[in-house]
Amino acid sequence: MPRFAANLTLLFTELPYLDRFDAAASAGFSAVEILFPYDVPAKDTRRALLRNGLDLILINAPPPNYTGGTPGYGAVPGGEGRFEHDIKRALRYAGELRPTFIHIMAGYTKDEAAEATFVRNLQWAADLAPEQSFTIEPLNPGDQPGYFLDDYALAARILDAVDRPNVGLQYDSYHAEVIHGDALQIWEVYKDRVTHVQIGAAPGRSEPGTGPTNFPALFAAIDASSYAGWVSAEYHSSTARTEDSLHWLK
Repeated sequence: MPRFAANLTLLFTELPYLDRFDAAASAGFSAVEILFPYDVPAKDTRRALLRNGLDLILINAPPPNYTGGTPGYGAVPGGEGRFEHDIKRALRYAGELRPTFIHIMAGYTKDEAAEATFVRNLQWAADLAPEQSFTIEPLNPGDQPGYFLDDYALAARILDAVDRPNVGLQYDSYHAEVIHGDALQIWEVYKDRVTHVQIGAAPGRSEPGTGPTNFPALFAAIDASSYAGWVSAEYHSSTARTEDSLHWLK
């Protein structure tokens, strides 16, 4: 079986944020990811990680927009200055938290210049922090209407154009299933580009064991590939207590 990690933004939400680290460790996880850790001082999150011996795999960028402006990010033409400011801010958090990956979100735009903008911004981030690994992830348009990066072929084309060793593909079985209808097939097509994996069951983004995705087959395919990273559980538990939804780990 792959090495499984817990997404603490979606799992253990019945507990206060800092208590989720203890719960994840008690449930047997040795690594976690946090989508947006920016509301809590980085030193507090770091202490929770160290207290439980947990690795931090991933955070998202950008930090939340507290100004109330229009959402937008890496692919939004005209937003390059904001992108650079926010990446520097995310990297300051990363310096304290030491995540393996920073997921750079594309933002919401269908502008014809969006692809070129995203490529330029990703290259800038990769060159600014060559020791930091970054990812991009296709998100399905049902959950994220208007999101630019909504297709795995588009992601592959962007990665080819970016051409930086520290920028890779983030595969999520839930989004792959919703976008393309076959999460396992998408894994097989794009597995050599994948640097980070997340899982959740379509159509409700619940724990593995429901919906059309054959998770035992997917886990076997991941094991049979050259992928050696973590597989992060990123789903909404169907049970009141997250630990009661972890039957799929056994």
